[in-house]
Amino acid sequence: MSSSPRTLRSALGRARGLGSAKTDAPGHWFAERIGAVALVPLGLWFVFGAVIANIGADHAAFQAWLAQPLNTTLMVLFIVTAFHHGALGAIVVQEDYIHTPWVKHLTVLLTKLFALAGGLFSVVCVLTLAFGG
Repeated sequence: MSSSPRTLRSALGRARGLGSAKTDAPGHWFAERIGAVALVPLGLWFVFGAVIANIGADHAAFQAWLAQPLNTTLMVLFIVTAFHHGALGAIVVQEDYIHTPWVKHLTVLLTKLFALAGGLFSVVCVLTLAFGG
């Protein structure tokens, strides 16, 4: 039984569940599907609740609507899920079509940083607006 000095798992045990590229592709695929499924009701809520229900509303009316705990929570969930799902999709495209390893790693890193920064900024904006900003 072949095993590395750092682990007691065999080579087969370490490779099981990994794709041909030796990555966690099934986990990535599953995360994309969970995000897509979550975005369906959140997207419908956003379109009908945040957009259509507030057409013609002024800033104070929209702020009062967003200050309701359920709406604040759903808006934050929508933002976090959308940025995460978008980053996962962009990373798949980059991994498939960028063949230079250092460029691929750099673009994946920048995509993750953009998603984190954009999501965090958006959540802070929602919370500021919801709590009276």
